[in-house]
Amino acid sequence: MFALSILANPSPASFSHAMADAAHRVLSDRGYRIAFHDLYAEGFDPVQRTGESGNNRSDDALIERHCAELASADLILIFHPNWWGQPPAIMKGWIDRVFRLDTAYGYPPGVSYQGVPVGLLKARHALVFNTSNTPAQREAEAFGDPLEAIWKRCVFGLCGVDSVIRRMVGPVSGSEERQRAQWLAQVAEDVAAVA
Repeated sequence: MFALSILANPSPASFSHAMADAAHRVLSDRGYRIAFHDLYAEGFDPVQRTGESGNNRSDDALIERHCAELASADLILIFHPNWWGQPPAIMKGWIDRVFRLDTAYGYPPGVSYQGVPVGLLKARHALVFNTSNTPAQREAEAFGDPLEAIWKRCVFGLCGVDSVIRRMVGPVSGSEERQRAQWLAQVAEDVAAVA
């Protein structure tokens, strides 16, 4: 089995990194091959320079590698902080460039771009782990949960991944070691449930 793991947090000491490590341990124990990309460390270029209809190939070897891994992944894991109810810009750019036409979604023969696309991804499960510094009750009351819609409906749902588990942990800032250990245990449990 093959897992694609994508992380977008500029701090190598972030809790996003700790969650990715916990997830990777479970996957390694289960015999998964893991392609891990830390987008900031990798220097990923998030700028999509063509329109959507022209985004089905790239001269950038790294983009082609990401696309091939996305298309062949049995499981997809995403780790990032919640910034303004959204992923960091580098993650949005990764989606723009890698969840592309004829890789993540397509149109049936005879259906125009105005029609309903079909998902092309092989993965049956995706897990998205977010960190936040806003208390959960305030987050829900003030903002709702825009990340839920982005990941479950707009990205993975459109691209054919029916099972999406999303976990928001926080507030991370000022959290104690015991709480962090509980969050990491939950990450491991979530991964084990689908791996």
